[in-house]
Order: sequence, then structure tokens, then C-alpha cells
Amino acid sequence: MKWIIAYIAAAVAFGALDAVWLRWAADNLYRPVIGSIMAADFRMGAAAAFYLIYIAGMVWFAIRPGLEAGSVGTAMLNGALVGGLCYATFDLTSQAVLKVWATHISLADMAWGAFATAMAAGAATWVTLKLA
Repeated sequence: MKWIIAYIAAAVAFGALDAVWLRWAADNLYRPVIGSIMAADFRMGAAAAFYLIYIAGMVWFAIRPGLEAGSVGTAMLNGALVGGLCYATFDLTSQAVLKVWATHISLADMAWGAFATAMAAGAATWVTLKLA
């Protein structure tokens, strides 16, 4: 039961944070630089697959160690590392192969991934420790 609680709590926290970020970043960060390669329509299937897989990774690599240690801080540290590494994989690969990518997008997005994953992992760990 605790893994279900952790997964749902992480999904809610990360989903809420990412929705706010994407609403702001789409028009203010991404579109001015990479608008020419952005899809005209949002692709829900790909987004759903990302979130399902990413949240599972967050539970395993960040929340699980936090729960084992009984520490929200441990989950947040691991979440920041996971988020930074995962977002760096996408951003730096994009910067390496796409003509229209920019360093400031990579830096902002990697910082966001580390922050949002740390916050979501911490929140999910706290909720799980309280409820499970």
C-alpha cells in the first residue's frame, strides 16, 4: 500500500508543479527559441508515457531511499539528483543535435527538473511516512 501512496502522491505533486512550469515555459522559454520545431498539437500519449515512467523512477530512486531512511531530506536530495540527471539527458542531447537549441534552455530546464523532482519526492515521502 505504501508504494501506491508514494506513487500517487508523487504524481499529484509533480503533475501540479510541472503544469505550472509548462504553462509559463512554453511561451516564455521554449517557443521563442525552438518554436519552429515544436509540435502544433500536444501529444497526450507521449506525455502520459513520460509521466508514468518518470514517476516510477522517482519512487524507486528518490522516494524509496527516503522512506527507508525515514527522511524527507534524503528523498529530496535523491530527487534533485535524479531530476537533474534525467533532464540533462534530454536537454544536452537536444543541444548537441538540434540547430535551434540554446544553452539557457538547457540550464533552466535542468534546474527545473532537479527542483521539481526534489519537491515532488519530498512531498510524496512526507505523505507516505504520515499515511503508511
